[in-house]
Amino acid sequence: MPPHSHSHGPDPDAPPPSAETLTRRRRAVWLMLLLLVPAGLATVIGLVVLWPGDEPIRAQQVAETFLPPGTTYPEGRIVSLQTLPCGEAGGTQATCATAVVEVLEGEGEGDYQQVDLLAEVVANGVGEGDTVVLTRDPGADGGPGYQFFDFERTTPMVVFGVAFALVVAAVARLRGVAALVGLAFAFFVLLQFVMPGLLSGSSPTLVSLVGSAAIMFAVLYLAHGLSARTTTALIGTLFGLALVTGLGSLAVEVARLTGLTTEETVQLQTFDPALDFSGLVIAGIVVAGLGVLNDVTITQASAIWQLHEVDPAMGARDLYRRGMAVGRDHIASTVYTIVFAYAGAALPLLLLFTLYSQPAGVVLTSSAMAEEVIRTLVGSIALVLAVPVTTAVGAFFATAAGTAAGAAPEARMSALRARFAR
Repeated sequence: MPPHSHSHGPDPDAPPPSAETLTRRRRAVWLMLLLLVPAGLATVIGLVVLWPGDEPIRAQQVAETFLPPGTTYPEGRIVSLQTLPCGEAGGTQATCATAVVEVLEGEGEGDYQQVDLLAEVVANGVGEGDTVVLTRDPGADGGPGYQFFDFERTTPMVVFGVAFALVVAAVARLRGVAALVGLAFAFFVLLQFVMPGLLSGSSPTLVSLVGSAAIMFAVLYLAHGLSARTTTALIGTLFGLALVTGLGSLAVEVARLTGLTTEETVQLQTFDPALDFSGLVIAGIVVAGLGVLNDVTITQASAIWQLHEVDPAMGARDLYRRGMAVGRDHIASTVYTIVFAYAGAALPLLLLFTLYSQPAGVVLTSSAMAEEVIRTLVGSIALVLAVPVTTAVGAFFATAAGTAAGAAPEARMSALRARFAR
C-alpha cells in the first residue's frame, strides 16, 4: 500500500498564488477589519462609558433597609426535629416542625437554637443531620434571633459543577478548557457590568448590547481560536445581536410591555421605581439570545469553510447554496430549542393559565404571556436571519481569500483526487 501523506500546510509542489489571489486575500482581510475594528472599538468605548461606578446603587440601598442591620447567613445542622400539625393545605393536613439547630459558623458558632420550620420546608423531607442556612439577626429582642432561610446546596452544586468541567475538558480537551474560560469571562461581564449597569439607571438596551458584544468577542475567539471561520461567526453573531436589540425595542414599544409581570420585577419596583422595566425586557431578550446565536453562527461558518476546503474551486454562490442546505436543517432544530426553552422557563405561568377560565386570545395577549411570546418570536427572527447572513459572509470571505493552503484550485483538486484514488 502506498504511504499515506497528511499535511496541514501548503502543498510544496503547488505553484505560488497568483497576484490576483493575493489581492483578493488582502481585500478579504481588510474587509474583515473594516467590519470588526469599529465594532470592537465601539464595544470598548461602551464598556468604559457605561461601566458602573463605585457609588451605592439606589435599589441596593433600599433593599438593605428590608433586612435588619448586621444580618448574616450562617449554616446550621439539625440535631432534633419535632413535627406538629399546622392547619390544612389543599384539603390535606399540613405538617410543620420545630427544630433544634447547632450553629456551625459565625459569631454564634457552637450555640444551639430553636427554629420553626414551615410546612413547605417539612414537605421537602428535612430531617435530623441535615445542614440548612439560617438568618441571624443580632439586634433581635432577647439576643440574636435565628430563622430558617434555605436548604444548604453548596455540596451538590460544586459536585455537578466539577463534573461538568471535567466532562467538557475530557471530551473537548483544550478547546473545552478554553470554552470554560470564556464562560467564566461571560459571567464576569454579566455580574460586574451588565447587572450593576441595569440597576444603576443606564440604558438597559445599550448595557445589554455592549455587554453581549464583549462576551461574544472573548468567548468565540477563546473557544474557537483566531481564524477566518471564527471571524465569520463573530460577524454573524454581532449582526444577530444588533437585530435582536432593534426588533426587541420595537416589539416592546408597539406591544406596550411594562415588564412588571413577575414577583421579582414588582419587588425591584419597590426598591427603585425609576428603573426602566420595559428596557429590562429588551435586555432579557438580548442576553437570552447569546448562546443560541453563537451556536448557529459558528456552525454555519464551520460548514462554509469545510466546504471550501473540500472544493476550493467552488464559487461564492455555490458555497452559499450548499451552506444554506445545512443552515435550514439547523434553523428547524434550533427554533424548537428556543421555543421549548422558553416554555420550560415559563412552565408555572403556563400551568396557571390552564386553570383560568379565560378565552385563549385573552390569555395569549395578557402582559405576562405576551412578554414570553414576543421574547420567543424576536429571538427566533434574529436567529433565522443570522443564518443566511453568516453563510453569505463566510462564502464571500472564503472565496475572496483564495484557497486555504495557498495552492491553486486545480492543484488542490488534483491532490484530493489522488488521495481518494488510493
